[in-house]
Amino acid sequence: MKVKMKNSSSLKTRDKIKNAFAKEVKIKKDVDKITVTDITKLADITRGTFYTHYDNIYDVAKEFQDETLNVLTSNLSKLKTKENIDLFFDTVMNYLEKHEDIYAMLLSSNDPFLFTGNLNKLILNNLAAVLPKEKIKSHELTISIYLDGSIALIIKYFRKEIPYSLEEINQVIKETFKKLF
Repeated sequence: MKVKMKNSSSLKTRDKIKNAFAKEVKIKKDVDKITVTDITKLADITRGTFYTHYDNIYDVAKEFQDETLNVLTSNLSKLKTKENIDLFFDTVMNYLEKHEDIYAMLLSSNDPFLFTGNLNKLILNNLAAVLPKEKIKSHELTISIYLDGSIALIIKYFRKEIPYSLEEINQVIKETFKKLF
């Protein structure tokens, strides 16, 4: 991926590209069907401008994944105790809610699991900060099912397949986690 420029003009251009990408994902339902031409037309930029910021379409998708995982990683420090689990989930849900339009477009595609495998591993690895290792090992499948189910609920929310708010989903996720462990 290209070096990320930090000036406001570059950040605005990257946002235009990412918004155009998210809209194309919603329309085409598959990242493989999106072209740089699609993005440049929708973002009203030149191909050269696109390539100044990204090497290809998959770099844009990876940036969305990395941003989400970065938010989660930076908030995993809140998982130091089981009592802080509410704060962790609240922070994640607040982030998703703040970027609801983008995630609604991205998760309406056929590729919503671009980053869920990495997300699952990330959270599983960091649960060791809360749970003893023997509990993680003996409950690895349960934790994986829990995480996959939680991610699936969030995807269903953004696809408007369920009639619940992010707040309601967050509450269920937190209550379920506490019951499991």
